[in-house]
Amino acid sequence: MAEPLPPPNSLPGRRKCPTRIEGLDQILEGGLPVGRTTLIAGGPGTGKSLFGLEFLIRNALAGEAGIFVSFEEQASALRDNAATLGWALTPLEQSGKLFLFEAGVDPRAVVTGEFGLQAFLSILARKLKVMNAHLVVIDAIDLVLTLMNDPVHERNELLALQQWLTKNDLTVLMTVKAQYTAEQTRQYQFLDYLVDCVICLDNRLIGQLSTRRLHVAKYRGSGFGSNEYPFVIAPPGITLLPISMLELSHQPLGAKFPSGVAGLDPLLGGGFRRASSILVSGCTGSGKTILSGTFAQAAGTRGEKVLYVSFEESAAALSSSMTSCGIDLSSAIAAGSVYLLTSMPESMGAEQHLVRILALLRALQPHFLILESASACQRMGTPQAAFEFLVRLINRCKEAGITILITNQTSGFMQTHEISGIGISSIIDTILVLRLVEQGDEMRRQLLVMKARGSHHSPCYHHFLITDRGIVLDQECH
Repeated sequence: MAEPLPPPNSLPGRRKCPTRIEGLDQILEGGLPVGRTTLIAGGPGTGKSLFGLEFLIRNALAGEAGIFVSFEEQASALRDNAATLGWALTPLEQSGKLFLFEAGVDPRAVVTGEFGLQAFLSILARKLKVMNAHLVVIDAIDLVLTLMNDPVHERNELLALQQWLTKNDLTVLMTVKAQYTAEQTRQYQFLDYLVDCVICLDNRLIGQLSTRRLHVAKYRGSGFGSNEYPFVIAPPGITLLPISMLELSHQPLGAKFPSGVAGLDPLLGGGFRRASSILVSGCTGSGKTILSGTFAQAAGTRGEKVLYVSFEESAAALSSSMTSCGIDLSSAIAAGSVYLLTSMPESMGAEQHLVRILALLRALQPHFLILESASACQRMGTPQAAFEFLVRLINRCKEAGITILITNQTSGFMQTHEISGIGISSIIDTILVLRLVEQGDEMRRQLLVMKARGSHHSPCYHHFLITDRGIVLDQECH
């Protein structure tokens, strides 16, 4: 009887070279195939050259030498482009860990006879030996192929190039433009069959916002993330955001702490939990922002830091509106306990907003993150983009032990017809519902603790007032 096959995760994997690009090695399950060629195909502005350049820079900083072969751009232009992302190439070049090889052909040159890559390979071989390098990026190989004017000759030269690279045990990243013929097949598509790994880049407009995406189409002998993944190009480099590969690795909820709202803690069984996610949902005018400001001020009073992200009000307007309720947010900001980040949701895509916030979380290391609001996030592009933005942000906060409070404006006015409006309620630990109700000729505010994971909590609606001393809650059930 034949022995059963081992489970997939116990099969011997191939050798891999980490790219050290944030998020990419997670998608590639370790990195690029060692001693093999990886192809990156994409249209203009998708970041093909930057992927190759960052791959070499990150590895050079880790001690692995590499050569960037450019058939299109001059070395000076590459250095200037790299500087916009905060990369200094000259020190790496001087240390012998990086070499920018200008291999472009003079456009005024006249090609006679059969043009080939033999001379280029001879120069490359000598430089690799001098540097003791095994990492190579070949940028815009399609540009030199156009000089051959013979599809059969092009294929033969590419096959010879691939065999030479493999014979020399080089780990290669090759870029090619995703130019399409009238039949909508990519030019030089046969390259996909020659190489071991194919990565496709795309830059598209979604909801009038530009979004870059990465898709691994092929990886011989290895598992990989097969979905599309958004990525951002901004200092200090490329950041991929693989939501479908997130793991639930956050720690259990922490100890309770006071909310800062008079009368609310008993309804929560003693207060909010640390490292939890909190959703405050309600219609316009129900008191969501006042509750958030009270939460922030209380944290500052305890000597803790808050990152307050507002997609709805400017810093001046937010601080001013709080003063009528006795909340001095300006002093907390001046003291450094509250850092306020405001921007229009439409100003950039969901991925750019997320990278910006995550960078601040790393720099500030706050105890709390307040985000106003989930409903505004839908203006970042599409409902799916907003959902992924919030899921990633909540997951990162939980992993870092940061308590996150999110507000959401519901579509109903006098009654609540939704909770989050975006599908995140199930991953939230505590949900507070605020609503406006009519009693005779009076409009009153009510609060309900709809959910408090891991805690006893009140099952009733409670009246509350917004006064010049903040929110005052009625302890009686209604």
